[in-house]
Amino acid sequence: MLSRVLSRSLGSLRNPVALQTAQYHEKVIDHYENPRNVGTLDKTSGRVGTGLVGAPECGDVMRLQIEVDDNGKIINAKFKTFGCGSAIASSSLATEWVKGKTIDEALRIKNTDIAKELALPPIKLHCSMLAEDALKAALSDYRLKQQKAAHPTDEPAK
Repeated sequence: MLSRVLSRSLGSLRNPVALQTAQYHEKVIDHYENPRNVGTLDKTSGRVGTGLVGAPECGDVMRLQIEVDDNGKIINAKFKTFGCGSAIASSSLATEWVKGKTIDEALRIKNTDIAKELALPPIKLHCSMLAEDALKAALSDYRLKQQKAAHPTDEPAK
């Protein structure tokens, strides 16, 4: 009798994966196991903005890229993240959300929206903050490239 009770109550302790995933919402697990938009875009393209951010406290590193068409719409987004399931899920979700948006619309995506959608616990909020920071950095990089293209320097090429 005692062994059956212990088996039922402690069963997940014998399976480390079950124990680890028990703390994550199903949406986090889905984005972790089936991440969307993993990869890279050509960072030398004037249509591509790249954001690279990291969190020293946990070792997470996130690169997020966007590709913008001539009408100012984000037509593609890619990411590569070295980090926990929440960091991967946050960047995966962010790349899904930005597609089809304008730059200004994408700037309105906040870490709180990502955290709420993924039901992140307070201890994992930094993961959604990284995704927002990476997105903003990619948008900033794209805008900087556009400004440089619109106002090329008069210096001769070396």
